[in-house]
Amino acid sequence: MTVEPVPEKTLRRWAESLAGVARTGLGFTQSQYERERFEEVLKIAGDIKVAADEGLEGVPDADGYVTEWMKDVGRGVPGYQTPKVAVGAAVTNDKGELLLIQRADSGVWLYPTGWCDVGYSAPEVVVKEVLEETGIEVEPIRLIGVLDGMRLGSSRIPLYSLLFFCRAIGGEMNIHPLECTDAGWFTRDNLPTPTIGADRWVEPIFAAFDGERRDVFYDDLRRPVWRGEA
Repeated sequence: MTVEPVPEKTLRRWAESLAGVARTGLGFTQSQYERERFEEVLKIAGDIKVAADEGLEGVPDADGYVTEWMKDVGRGVPGYQTPKVAVGAAVTNDKGELLLIQRADSGVWLYPTGWCDVGYSAPEVVVKEVLEETGIEVEPIRLIGVLDGMRLGSSRIPLYSLLFFCRAIGGEMNIHPLECTDAGWFTRDNLPTPTIGADRWVEPIFAAFDGERRDVFYDDLRRPVWRGEA
């Protein structure tokens, strides 16, 4: 029997899920015995994550992940672990082209994205991030998608990304030197490579550009929910 290797993305999902359960447990338990068990689960999750990122030779250094995870442990509800929230901007110009950036951290192409900052609404973060990353001024039109960043392949930590359809209204291309290595406007048939998760977002983005009004799209349910294919 041929055994298929476990995909790295799946190992990361398992590791982050285990770590989330353990940190939430640490935030709510009053039992020293349970604390010790949850801390042991964190160590196992760290081993899995390092094995996914670096291979088995990196496992002796897994305590670094455990230390980072422990910093996020709070008490009660503040300690309940949830995905982080980010925004994405599907920006079009008067030619119907899509604004993409080449990310400095990975070299892959994606629409402008950014973490949601405290004190800003999600559309305000969209405007701020696009301007900071590209120099382009935008007007958010509507929310068109909600994506799981780990499932999309754009993140190694749990996050939900809120994707907004936007129109360019001004500014000039001026990429952020630390966040982008390149940026440009692209047609549906002339997208750069490599991109992240284009099979999930290209079609609904350009449908919005073409004037179609659709319901917000999101990731399909795995069937069964936990063990099904990503």
